[in-house]
Amino acid sequence: MKQSAIYILGLLAALCSGSFSVTNNTIECSNNECFGQYEGAEFLNGSDIAHQFSNKMSAEVGDKLKELFMLGVYSKVDFDNIIMTTKGMGSGNVIYYLKIPFKRVDTKCEAYTSFDHVGGWNHTPALGARVKQLENALIENQKLDISDLKTTSQGLQEHWIQWKNKVIQSMCK
Repeated sequence: MKQSAIYILGLLAALCSGSFSVTNNTIECSNNECFGQYEGAEFLNGSDIAHQFSNKMSAEVGDKLKELFMLGVYSKVDFDNIIMTTKGMGSGNVIYYLKIPFKRVDTKCEAYTSFDHVGGWNHTPALGARVKQLENALIENQKLDISDLKTTSQGLQEHWIQWKNKVIQSMCK
């Protein structure tokens, strides 16, 4: 009886674990770009899990831009060549690929060292609200550099945003 109960519990655990998608969330950065892919659930408990990959990528890109700046490799994101693709929307399992390329600039004050985004699936990004949230992050008399709206064929919409970090680029007033 005890062995049967253990067997049944083991079987239930295996069945339950099989019903959840295994996520693969990788990001790699070089001196020329950051790229990566999220593979897994679109939503979990009503939360937009797949779109959170944009948050992770933004953090990695911001860190890399800061690192490059400290090395004297002045850079900014090349908005025109960002690649965003999604596959599997509506199936419960999505593959979201993202490539954020950099381009070189000549001076410290042409570079950008902070990066973020605003967007979502099948709705217009709340750009005005994000701009308001980021106002205090700006150096006096500086502005956010905001990409045109990027949209995948399956409805992911993003504006990518870069700016001069207040601390790292304080000399750029």
